[in-house]
Amino acid sequence: MLLFHFYCIIAAGQCKWYNVFGICVFVVWAIMIEKYYFHQSDQTDLNIYRCGIQECKPGYTWGPGIRDHFIVHYILDGTGMFSNGKIQKKLFPGDGFVVFPDCLVTYSADPENPWTYSWVGFHGLKAETFLNKAGIYRESPFFTYNADNRLRDCLSDMISEARRNTVSELMLLGHLYIFLSILIQNNHKTLQNTSRYMNQEKYVKKVIEFISKNYSEKISISEIARSIGLDRSYLYIIFKKTMKMSPQEYLINYRIERAVSLLRNPDLTIGDVARSVGYEDRLQFSKIFKKVKGISPNQFRKMQNSEPQKN
Repeated sequence: MLLFHFYCIIAAGQCKWYNVFGICVFVVWAIMIEKYYFHQSDQTDLNIYRCGIQECKPGYTWGPGIRDHFIVHYILDGTGMFSNGKIQKKLFPGDGFVVFPDCLVTYSADPENPWTYSWVGFHGLKAETFLNKAGIYRESPFFTYNADNRLRDCLSDMISEARRNTVSELMLLGHLYIFLSILIQNNHKTLQNTSRYMNQEKYVKKVIEFISKNYSEKISISEIARSIGLDRSYLYIIFKKTMKMSPQEYLINYRIERAVSLLRNPDLTIGDVARSVGYEDRLQFSKIFKKVKGISPNQFRKMQNSEPQKN
């Protein structure tokens, strides 16, 4: 059985309470938040955690913070900014962004034209696979859908279903599958009808995906280029243009960020960490780590150990 509960969050200031047809809504000046939460098992291909709609106050900001599940936001009106520390992007109606689990993000409503967005939060064994098929990745968590109102309607249908006293798990999941299938179809059409620039972006995403899956192996940029069917020099040009760094720099940064996480595990030696992120030579790893982070892996680990423990 699907367990369900609902609540509203008030930011600040004066507010009014409305109860219409069993729908509980708080209005805080120009803010309206309507949220529905669900309890389902993670051990399925896809399950829905929550859905809602929010009309934000000017400058309203969430973060910096992380989530433990996926949340897709679709902008209905207004504008705002999204940042994950590496990419900062202004978004408009018809745009969307995804908060991936354990990724530090910040998003803010525009001070002059604050956004209103609907969202759906979910998890599951195939959740990230479906998003990747839609062309949405941790490193580039954006999409645009302006073809029609199907995405908007799908989110609206989820909220309408959640308002019912007897929420149907199958109905909610059905809406979520339709929502993701629309995004996947949209990505396929974009790839078929895209401009040269969008083709370049597609290849860059393929490189990012390849690195995320194979960074622990001894891979070269030439191998990556061959795997996606591009000349190495051309790959360098389009990757540098899009990401503002070379493929090699991106690979190194990805490995070092992963190493930072592994170094917090006291059971792993520096050599273990080096091999886990694609470096057979411990000294080479230490040299590259110091070049990127300014300190050696040993110094980094000592600093972590010397920090006071949080209760």
